[in-house]
Amino acid sequence: MKVYALRLKPNEDLKQGLKQFAAEKNLLAGCVLTTVGSLHQASLRFANCTVPKVLRRKFEILSLSGTLSIYGVNLRLAVADKTGQTLGGQVEPGCLVYTTAEIVVAELPDYTFQREIDRSTGYQELVVRSLGREFPRPRRTDRRSLRCNGINVPPDFND
Repeated sequence: MKVYALRLKPNEDLKQGLKQFAAEKNLLAGCVLTTVGSLHQASLRFANCTVPKVLRRKFEILSLSGTLSIYGVNLRLAVADKTGQTLGGQVEPGCLVYTTAEIVVAELPDYTFQREIDRSTGYQELVVRSLGREFPRPRRTDRRSLRCNGINVPPDFND
């Protein structure tokens, strides 16, 4: 896993900035690890709604999560206003940075994230494909294999 940090500046669009970042880094699969910052406009699509709600006031970013790749981004955002009221939803174009958005992204080199129409939902959904570089996982962890690998086994270890 490779980790990147980026900063979006005032008036930059959160979603567009992450799309551009994915393109510049040629990300096949990535996820947002953490974000801090603020917005002066939030554009969020709430659950079971088709049209985003544009909110024009200052917000603190409490959480940003999601997947990103050169094939698209899917982001969720939680924000709080000056009263502490919290809102969250799917990030749409129009989430504009107020002072900063400091974002940490992980690249997952063994996968590719693509988006394809899912017949059961009718939406572009995530399709995860392995690039075949995963490390083999042990079938079972037991006391003997741990000791053979130089690991001290506590007396209460249950195998």
